[in-house]
Amino acid sequence: MEGYKAPQKDALFVMNELLGFEKHYADLGFEEASPDMVEAIFSEAAKFSENVIAPINAIGDEEGCTWTDSVVTTPTGFKEAYQQYVEGGWPSMTHPAEFGGQELPYSLSSALGEWLSGANHAWAMYPGLSQGCMATLEAHGTPEQQKMFLHKLVAGTWTGTMCLTESHCGSDLGMLKTKAEKNTDGSYNLTGTKIFISAGEHDMSENIVHIVIARLPGAPEGTKGISLFAVPKFNVSAEGEKEDRNAVTCGSIEHKMGIKGSATCVINFDGAKGYLIGTENRGLNCMFTFMNSARIGTGLEGLASSETAFQGALAYAKDRLQFRSMKGVQNPAGPADPIIVHPDVRRMLLTQKAFAEGNRALAIYAMKLVDITLYSKDEADKQLSEAKLAFLTPIVKAFLTETAQEATSYGMQVYGGHGFIKEWGMEQLARDTRICTMYEGTTGIQAIDLLARKVVGSNGKLLDVFTQEVRDYCLSIRDKGQFNAWSNAIEVHLDEWKQITADITKRAASNPDELGAASVDYLMYSGYVTVGYFWLKMAVLAQEKLDAGTDNAAFYQAKLHTAKFYFDRLLTRTRSLVSAIETGSDSLMSMPVEQFDLSA
Repeated sequence: MEGYKAPQKDALFVMNELLGFEKHYADLGFEEASPDMVEAIFSEAAKFSENVIAPINAIGDEEGCTWTDSVVTTPTGFKEAYQQYVEGGWPSMTHPAEFGGQELPYSLSSALGEWLSGANHAWAMYPGLSQGCMATLEAHGTPEQQKMFLHKLVAGTWTGTMCLTESHCGSDLGMLKTKAEKNTDGSYNLTGTKIFISAGEHDMSENIVHIVIARLPGAPEGTKGISLFAVPKFNVSAEGEKEDRNAVTCGSIEHKMGIKGSATCVINFDGAKGYLIGTENRGLNCMFTFMNSARIGTGLEGLASSETAFQGALAYAKDRLQFRSMKGVQNPAGPADPIIVHPDVRRMLLTQKAFAEGNRALAIYAMKLVDITLYSKDEADKQLSEAKLAFLTPIVKAFLTETAQEATSYGMQVYGGHGFIKEWGMEQLARDTRICTMYEGTTGIQAIDLLARKVVGSNGKLLDVFTQEVRDYCLSIRDKGQFNAWSNAIEVHLDEWKQITADITKRAASNPDELGAASVDYLMYSGYVTVGYFWLKMAVLAQEKLDAGTDNAAFYQAKLHTAKFYFDRLLTRTRSLVSAIETGSDSLMSMPVEQFDLSA
């Protein structure tokens, strides 16, 4: 699949027109991030995505990474592309000037993350992991640790990772066995093995800083005994200069279904020197800085795949000639009509488009909330944004990646048999995207976080905080009669959302399995309603632009058409989700375990 184009126009529409980012940036003290500057940055990022890393995407899949005696070599062109990325100053965008950063807002850099992933998911993993590493050190590192690590990380000459998983310990981090023992100089020796470490070893940077969770001697059991450490591949002086090799090695790399150009490593710590981040046994609290940004980043990977699948499928559907339209000949000069005239192809394309554009609006809205939590001096606004973000983060992560599975599957389906053939690129996209529902906690983990921790755990307060915003908006457009049906549909869903929450909570009081049984359906319901809210807002705005007169009428008309499709065909999926939620846990949990394999 060729010709990826960064969706600059739609991202600017969401930021500038839908969400008012010019005022948002000015209110937070980022006056230099003017619309002109944002557009210029977008233009350069688009060139890099389209012209530098998109052309090596298929190469990365074909060659993969190679491992020889603990050394990992990335595919042809990956290292050179990363050097261009560093030379362009991209790693430093959001970081403090004292460490060499440009002090631009989080949302500006994150919006570009979609394009990197859309152009080359595997390559984008390398710089992507570094951002969370830097955020953790900036938020929780000591001045000495920041001096040691941040200058080179911000410059991009060093990269970072997150080391959580062990072979026996996936999402249940309390089971970890990696141990840390304190040295007389205040550093620690870490011993243990981590698996599934993205960008854990490679040839693209001079050093790699691993953010590692481990357990100290005598630490409490479970997650209350987790501590967090920075462990470099090469030891580092107090002045931040690379020294001798640390006792950190790559034991192997995984042979994966997709993202083969991204090195997924087994990392061995054999008494490796590390530095405690934060306080003892409070590592998970610090780790959430990394994990929350990573969850939004993974959601962006799903969004990117939906967009890329749509672009490829649309180009093919316009060009591929098969059969005649049921309404009569549409292409008299050819032997058949382009397949875009067929209703089922339209269904798939519009589903991809509706997910890509609706999910983008949600993702950028979440980025706006992150900006406020990071930079606002208005404590009330900050707390409100933190509450909304806590509620929306699992939805961003899980809904955007689950819908990406559908979008990439439709990408293959539009191509027909060619979609199953490697040279067209759609099967690679589907393989690369499959991991997104598993990264940073599976969909089930996100769902139980949303329902049990965020909604039930807050006695419904976090749900109310967000839904009140939606209700207020629906009330504000009551005078726009042409949108009453859609607005009413959203309001009905808000009432239903509250009711199903109360019903689940009541059932769970006597049977906790009710939370787990309902959670994924509940999350998907939440996603459809949330994205429906953004489609309503985009439709209203599009109509206002058309009414005012615009040179970009086709763009806004397409928004209205896609919104209608969303409300007619996608929001209605909530009916089956509610039905499943209402059945409760019995059909899931009543069968004895031993009966599962009686047909074997």
